[in-house]
Amino acid sequence: MTRRVKDFIDISEFTSLDDLIRYLETIRDNLPAEHEAELKIRGDDVFGRRLTITYFRDQTPEEVEVESRYAGGMEDANIEALQRKLDEVPYKLSKSKRG
Repeated sequence: MTRRVKDFIDISEFTSLDDLIRYLETIRDNLPAEHEAELKIRGDDVFGRRLTITYFRDQTPEEVEVESRYAGGMEDANIEALQRKLDEVPYKLSKSKRG
């Protein structure tokens, strides 16, 4: 089973309304099943605003190959075991020194 990844589509603020509607319809019609798509307005007055569509999709075969190469074949159970060990490591909080 492949992992799902979050993908992004940005639409600049300089888009006509008709183009925006056609673009959104095309995106909607081509989204994968169980996409959980969201539309948000991001940015600010200085750098500009844009519409951002986020959705989930399955990894491509190339992404699976790259991830398996760098993951080193570690199983999820091994990762969870390491997390439990790290949670058990004692540590002492120190007070920050201010001058």
